[in-house]
Amino acid sequence: MKIGILTGGGDCPGLNPAIRGCVYRALDFGYECVGFLDGWKGPYNAVTIPLGLKEVEPLVDRGGTILGTSRFNPFKKEGAPEQVEANLKKLGIDALVAMGGEDTLGVANKLHQRGVKVVGVPKTMDNDLSATDYTFGFDTSVTRALDACRALLDTGTSHRRIMVLEVMGRHAGWVALYTALGAGADWALLPEFKPDYAAMAAHLKQVFARKKVALVVVSEGTEFSEDGEEPLGEKDAFGHIILKKRNLGEKIADYIEKETGVETRSAVIGHMQRGGPPTLFDRILGLRVGVKAAELVSEGKFGMMAALRGQEVIGVPLAEALANLKVVDKAWLDLARVFFK
Repeated sequence: MKIGILTGGGDCPGLNPAIRGCVYRALDFGYECVGFLDGWKGPYNAVTIPLGLKEVEPLVDRGGTILGTSRFNPFKKEGAPEQVEANLKKLGIDALVAMGGEDTLGVANKLHQRGVKVVGVPKTMDNDLSATDYTFGFDTSVTRALDACRALLDTGTSHRRIMVLEVMGRHAGWVALYTALGAGADWALLPEFKPDYAAMAAHLKQVFARKKVALVVVSEGTEFSEDGEEPLGEKDAFGHIILKKRNLGEKIADYIEKETGVETRSAVIGHMQRGGPPTLFDRILGLRVGVKAAELVSEGKFGMMAALRGQEVIGVPLAEALANLKVVDKAWLDLARVFFK
């Protein structure tokens, strides 16, 4: 058995441990592993590297992915799915392990429907994949954001300012929610809920009057427009608007300063959330889902994804994992509001 492994979409801490886990378990079954470079570009261009014990042994604490990644979507290029399938056959790939979020796994599911033997590993720092309790990358990204909040509160306290931290999260606000709760923030803005900016400004006035500092955590996908409508921006290969030019944190800070009269500063943690060594939680989860992926291959359970359910890592259908985006519900927002005093 020859297994191909690829990592697609945005990188995040835990990918290298997941690759390591898959290869280590595959060795138990006597399988050979190769890595496809740069996401779905790898099987499209037939570019591989060997993945043996020598290559993966040092990966347990390394961030990023040694395989590289991209947002290439073969279903957006004429003839690309057929070329991917032909290359898999030419290279003697018996099974493919795709590690990624909704976009990467969406491609994997489509290929599975076309007859390709695929297994999925859930990866997203946004923690927004259904059918799994947590995805690796999330814990590390929030830990990075918590460090940033501590630093912002220190300087905000020194200068008597309101501080705004923008974190990643296009459609789901899990990173912003957990960051706000863990850092003791005074307000959080999430993409799932229409913001009440007037209420936020009034609350921040009260908070600042009490302690001469305040902290707001905002998810990059949150709705904001002073004129009622934001222009659409450039989209990637999966149809998502590229958010890097929104400067949302800065816009929120300007709004707060104008409405409260308090000097306000913003910071964007950005891709620092994606890099660096994974936390212990993400290392262990990455190893476990990688191991499970190899086991699913050995059991012939294709079209499945490794998922954390409670304390167990199990196989679930890819279609189930992709059916709905896992977003923050009102009960979580209500919990956060308990701490906005």
